[in-house]
Amino acid sequence: MAKVPAAYQATRGSILDVDRDFYARLTDPAGRERIEQLTVPIRDGLAWTVPAGHVIRLSTQDGPQVGDFNLWSLHNPRERFWASRTRQLQRAHVSTFDRLWSTLPYLRPMATIIDDTLAGYGVDGSGVDEEGGRIHDLLGTRCDPYVNRLLTGEDFDHHCHSNLVRAVAPFGLTEFDVHDVLNVFQCTGLNDDDQYFMKACPAQEGDYLELFAEIDLLCALSCCPGGDLSVDLWGPNARDPLETCHPIGVEVFRLDASLLQGWRPAEPSPYAGGHGMRGPGIDWAEKKRDLAARKTGR
Repeated sequence: MAKVPAAYQATRGSILDVDRDFYARLTDPAGRERIEQLTVPIRDGLAWTVPAGHVIRLSTQDGPQVGDFNLWSLHNPRERFWASRTRQLQRAHVSTFDRLWSTLPYLRPMATIIDDTLAGYGVDGSGVDEEGGRIHDLLGTRCDPYVNRLLTGEDFDHHCHSNLVRAVAPFGLTEFDVHDVLNVFQCTGLNDDDQYFMKACPAQEGDYLELFAEIDLLCALSCCPGGDLSVDLWGPNARDPLETCHPIGVEVFRLDASLLQGWRPAEPSPYAGGHGMRGPGIDWAEKKRDLAARKTGR
């Protein structure tokens, strides 16, 4: 089958043209200091903050486990991770040197993946297995109590959506702020009928995904109640997957200043137009500058 080119192409020097040498250098253990270490308990959620220019490591502590990851701009939660645009600009399953993008009107990289121990998953390290499964999924979204009620007729309060709602409540956010996720460590794909499938998580104890914060972030992660997804959650073979659940580790690292020379936090989209709306006394360029100042705190 002929390979069809991607619709969104990176031109040389554009924001999609990632400086791989720069980000590869950030993985050196000698150039970092761990400043925070947390654990997301099984079937629960956790939220934490990360300053721009720091590294986040998510790791499977005691065995395979999938997690649902949300991101917001720390200073403006209206700016949050945009899973569908990230899927278009990067790929449906992300890995090293892919970026996580924010919603309009900001549209900037919130984080860049710099390391992934599962990057070599699949056939001959291709990242895809015999059935088309890939890791770190943007195809699906979080499990939630609403669809569970729809499928089972029962209420359950510890789906990923609910875990994230509880996690961000201390930061003043609500259910309306929780959004489509990056499913970390999750193996998924599309079957021959173009339907979404999930497979057992291949991560082992100690596997990790590392991201570099391009702006100040509020992060939240749910330890999925489905555990490693080796057990059917719905359907005729469904059973409680509690025995497959493991915690997920979170670490935040401060980098040596020398590694960040020349780097600056990502700026919001420079689009300064008014979407075709014009009127007397409206200076759209000035409004855009004011918006950017409010978003960056400057």
